Amino acid sequence: MNQRPELKEYSEFPARYIALVPPEGDLVSILREQSGLIYELLEGLSEEQGNYRYAEGKWSIKQLLGHLTDNDRIMSYRLLAIARGEKAPLPGYEENDYAAAGEFDRFTLSEMVQHYKLVRMSTIALLESLPEEAWTRIGTASNHPISVRAIACVIIGHELHHLNVLNERYLK
Repeated sequence: MNQRPELKEYSEFPARYIALVPPEGDLVSILREQSGLIYELLEGLSEEQGNYRYAEGKWSIKQLLGHLTDNDRIMSYRLLAIARGEKAPLPGYEENDYAAAGEFDRFTLSEMVQHYKLVRMSTIALLESLPEEAWTRIGTASNHPISVRAIACVIIGHELHHLNVLNERYLK
């Protein structure tokens, strides 16, 4: 899918993530390339770095990676449900509650990277399997309309946002 979503396909909240997606290129290819960058970045870190927090009360790198993994799972489910024609509204989620409940710091950084890789491979496989007409289907998530292609862009843009945070606040 090369086309970006139209403004009518999503609400104000995800717009900040969608705006980060490069304007050109196939969304699946962008996600695959971006994933490779994150694998390379995170696999080069030590366990000590995985536990680093740039400020009191902020997530560790492992918790941030757990959040990205949870977000991929949630967005992939939304994407699948809407692509298959689901009419029921899909719930939102509170990221801080999920991060706390995930207890991601109990895993090694290597384990967290492996979890992320497995989930990302599944997300990419799902996107590759979608029929063309599914990309523009619109459903409701977090009480707002959103299309399948907008969700794909949210996955990409959300990760780009956190990649920027990693580079600016954790790895400087």
